[in-house]
Amino acid sequence: MFDPKVEKLLNEQVVAEMYSANLYLSMSAWFREKSLDGYANWFYVQYKEEMDHALIIYNFILNAGGTVTLGGIDAPPTEFKGIREILAESLAHERLVTSLIYAINEAALGVKDYKTVQFLDWFIQEQVEEEDNASTNLSRYDLFGADPKGLFSLDEELGARGYTQTAQVAVYEGGA
Repeated sequence: MFDPKVEKLLNEQVVAEMYSANLYLSMSAWFREKSLDGYANWFYVQYKEEMDHALIIYNFILNAGGTVTLGGIDAPPTEFKGIREILAESLAHERLVTSLIYAINEAALGVKDYKTVQFLDWFIQEQVEEEDNASTNLSRYDLFGADPKGLFSLDEELGARGYTQTAQVAVYEGGA
């Protein structure tokens, strides 16, 4: 059983994670259209990870005796001015997601919902990684992206990123 505010915030986070997935899929498509397949791959993998995050929270709500109430998912932008704008937007977006996770954690602490606090520990650590990755992508583009050879090298490097489903999905799938 959840405190109603915590349950509402968790449900909103499922939707936020699905929006994140759609945002990154849109960014991936933009890069594919520009023949920057490495960047496209990086954001496609990011899309899959965000869907994993939504499923982890979804299953946690159900496993902990809550009710899943999904809201609508806003459409992400499809037009971007350029690579730097996308990279800066992804960093800003990850910072927003971090603030949402912190808000859930704060609400859970306020009502002594320690199961949710413990559950969110993984997400807090994940957001450290997400912000670091987004910041690194932006910084490296700022350093090397203006040079065609540098951009080619960055694109090639990002193309090597592979997807591995996080173990957290299996942990919280339960009876699904």
